[in-house]
Amino acid sequence: MTRSKSFADLIKNCPSVIRALPNIPQGEVSNVVFDSRKVVAGSVFVAFEGEYFDGHCFIGDAVSRGATLVVGTQAKWVEEYPNIYLRVEDARKALAYLSAAYHDFPARKLVVIGVTGTDGKTTTVNLIYQVLKQAGMKVGMISTVNAVIGEEAIDTGFHVTTPESPMVQELLARMVENGMTHVVLETTSHGLAQQRVAACEYDIGVITNVTHEHLDYHGTYESYVQTKTKLLTMLTETLPKRSGNIRLAVINKDDQSYSFVTFLLSEPAFENIQIAAYSRKDKAEIKVAHEEHSLEGLRLQIDCAGQMIHVESHLVGEYNVSNILAAVGATSLGLKIAPETISRGIKALGGVPGRMERINMGQNFSAIVDFAHTPNAIKVTLQTARELTRKRVLAVFGSAGLRDREKRKMMAIEGVNLADICIFTAEDPRTEKLEDILNEMVTAAEGVGGVEGKDYLVVPDRGDAIRQALKLAHSDDLVIVCGKGHEQSMCFETTEYPWDDRTAVRAALCELLGKEGPNMPYLPTSMYKKRAD
Repeated sequence: MTRSKSFADLIKNCPSVIRALPNIPQGEVSNVVFDSRKVVAGSVFVAFEGEYFDGHCFIGDAVSRGATLVVGTQAKWVEEYPNIYLRVEDARKALAYLSAAYHDFPARKLVVIGVTGTDGKTTTVNLIYQVLKQAGMKVGMISTVNAVIGEEAIDTGFHVTTPESPMVQELLARMVENGMTHVVLETTSHGLAQQRVAACEYDIGVITNVTHEHLDYHGTYESYVQTKTKLLTMLTETLPKRSGNIRLAVINKDDQSYSFVTFLLSEPAFENIQIAAYSRKDKAEIKVAHEEHSLEGLRLQIDCAGQMIHVESHLVGEYNVSNILAAVGATSLGLKIAPETISRGIKALGGVPGRMERINMGQNFSAIVDFAHTPNAIKVTLQTARELTRKRVLAVFGSAGLRDREKRKMMAIEGVNLADICIFTAEDPRTEKLEDILNEMVTAAEGVGGVEGKDYLVVPDRGDAIRQALKLAHSDDLVIVCGKGHEQSMCFETTEYPWDDRTAVRAALCELLGKEGPNMPYLPTSMYKKRAD
């Protein structure tokens, strides 16, 4: 759909302007971009300092391509481009609001449910989405797996993070154009810290948990929690909507972040936010009255503010009980959906891609792919794997390069403590040496008594690591490959190589069983010799 917006329309909605323009450019805006290669005549180009590049270095290129308005934070460009350079305090926030203004602020026309947390975000988003569908609501979804608008599923990127704000606002606008009334938006800490979800006008905010992750970026656990809690504080910034203002925060009373989150929300500025806690273990507005676990899934009785909701789910594991409680809180207390509708919605979710996803090629043992890539996720995933077999659990995983180094040690320790055999392997090493990452995992594993060849193996090539685990599996064992889940690439140096753990497991199983099947995806680790040999 062609949008007609003047530069004056956008500039009046741009926050934190330091230096205004002497004359506002004339004509219509073509687009709002932060990549100079996408600039055309009439573009608004927003420059910000990123992790690897400084967008200000591309201002000249953007202008030569036809940018009519340039937005940035650095003062030196005022003299060079006095008539088109708008200086702001926060370019990322400006990018979000300019994008939202270009699309006529679509979030103001939707009920927006945001879900953040270290683990469980995608599953909780999908649970809420299914409940809203069962309630007959026209609902869209944006997750780190994909975006769903009606019957259309749209890839949101190779790796797990909230898309940049222009894409978020474009997706929200498409939902409005397609008659959506509600959207469930998975919201990462990077998305919050980098203003990718500014102008999203949240109505309900859910925090699943805050465990050890991304401390390389956030610095401390406290800072990480504060960033996650920003989703809830943003509820106060939502402007009045025709549908009303819900302003509900749904938080996990069982999580270590609970006291910190409630302390932050106790400030007078947040007195209009409703807070609903959920718990498996304690008294709370949303709590478990009864739960049953089996290989087929979960059976729960949930007490939601005195209203009993009976739930059957195909999901497994205690951590998914918590995800279900979060979804119940958002849909029952926030959206007033009837208990029987909530029950149908939760049961309708068969599974989430790359989350405890079973791969069956006719083998006599279980093979599962899961996204677990944090210490807590590895812990709860392997605990759940233990419940799914009476035999051995064999786990394959690595730890990402250029990310929180401490977690690779913690993950190795959890693996050795909970699995019968761990195979440490490649997982997005990026520009770090893979050997260094694996050595850190080995040191941690041996620090808790792990013995190479008995408790753990090191197989740098991920395809070979998966092959090795499957070869070692006996009847009724369980092999679980963790860390990549639904993701479609793996990064070595600065190159993303096509990679899907599910395809890799199918390929290795077909090799093992002598069947025709997919080829093992290529990774540039053929130079490594398997230490297990």
